[in-house]
Amino acid sequence: MHSTLGVPRKGLTFRPMVFPKVVAGLATFPIFALFMAPAVVAPAVLALAPAAPASADEASFDDPAARVDETVLANGLRVYTLEDHSTPVVSFQIWVQVGSKDETRYTGLAHLFEHMMFKGSKRLGPEEHAQWIQRRGGRMNAFTSRDVTVYHEDITAESLPLVIDLEAERFGSLDLSDRMLESEREVVLEERRLRYEDRPNGRAYEALSALAWQAHPYRHPVIGWRSDVAEVPLEACRDFFDTYYAPNNYRIVIVGDFDTAETLAHVERAFGGFERGPEVVRPVRREPEQRGERRSTVTFEVQAPLVYAAWHAPKAGHEDSVTLDVASLVLSGGRSSRLYRALVYDEPLVNSVHAYYIEYMHAGLLYATAAVRPGGSIDAAEARMFEVIEEAAREGVELDEVEKAKRQLEVSLVGGLGTAHATADRIGREMSLFARVRPLAERIAEIRAVSAEDVQRALRKVIRTDQRSVVRLVPPTGEETP
Repeated sequence: MHSTLGVPRKGLTFRPMVFPKVVAGLATFPIFALFMAPAVVAPAVLALAPAAPASADEASFDDPAARVDETVLANGLRVYTLEDHSTPVVSFQIWVQVGSKDETRYTGLAHLFEHMMFKGSKRLGPEEHAQWIQRRGGRMNAFTSRDVTVYHEDITAESLPLVIDLEAERFGSLDLSDRMLESEREVVLEERRLRYEDRPNGRAYEALSALAWQAHPYRHPVIGWRSDVAEVPLEACRDFFDTYYAPNNYRIVIVGDFDTAETLAHVERAFGGFERGPEVVRPVRREPEQRGERRSTVTFEVQAPLVYAAWHAPKAGHEDSVTLDVASLVLSGGRSSRLYRALVYDEPLVNSVHAYYIEYMHAGLLYATAAVRPGGSIDAAEARMFEVIEEAAREGVELDEVEKAKRQLEVSLVGGLGTAHATADRIGREMSLFARVRPLAERIAEIRAVSAEDVQRALRKVIRTDQRSVVRLVPPTGEETP
């Protein structure tokens, strides 16, 4: 299943949401007096009209995102609102259009900033923002990916004005200091050690990204290389914030139980006075065509060797994206899938095996990974994994396999949109990737249109030995089973 998202920051997901009564009148809080001034800019409001459904059957889908409105403030800030009173919950998200792909001198800056945004502003101390949300029964978190950085809160309607002011406070008055940088630098370096350096899967994935991409910044880990995180100076952090955290480079998404007119007026009061920044120049470094298989071996104290492989695949929005999602499920979507049957059931070579397609803004990869059984042959496991995948590309797949995969994909798509948070995430993600929210009927129609012939055609384009990169993670010399 394709996704562009990174791993959410740990330590900031609070207890399940409850619905306490919160005292209104946020103007009584001194720290928010700044944001209660009269509006100074006038927004433009646009209704984002959905595409017409392709058939009467598709017209029966109730797609909440079809009712989203876009408001553009004079400083370039885009606000997407979807009023929905079906549950007493509001999801508030800010999608900053910056990810690890935008880093130049120092890698890891986007993720480092995600951490620093929780460490205080001119009026709030470290973690105080989170404490305000927690005391009101809400939950909040953030994540950084290769393409975006996202901050999100799920709260009740009466807490929405508070959330707007809290976000405006940190986006407008972040306390960037040497003390903050040094504190979060150590936190991120420890996170890097725990998630990547001390974990076999993290080591293998990091090595594969650096191997598959040679020129594009997608080759860098989102968390950054250790040396860059350890050395980045405060001045580079300030430049990064000034460049990417201007209102014309982030988008606010609000979905749920709120009054649109009142909320937009509050957003305008809180964010409308922020100065528009220069348009961000994003030089795109294109990945040169790969001309031959690339291989790398990583040694690590591990009992079960890993095989990680990737083939170059289309970027987000390509006509084959959905087809490759279907192909991934045919290959490894459950215990009856081709890879699982061949490598786990029929010939027990591995403990686990997966294939999945991930699309990013500028490029994509089709992955295949396997964890070899302790004492098993990594050569045999790798050869069989590639054999199964290449057979699907060469000889095609069965209609019943494709139909099952399409049902899985459709259920996952529809089932994952049942909350205000999921709907806000969908709006933010799609506006970031495609500059529009694709109608649910359109996406379901695309899934249903995929044929067995389409799957074979898409796999034939991607599954080429000269486009393949392979990483083996094995025990130190003398401990690997050939």
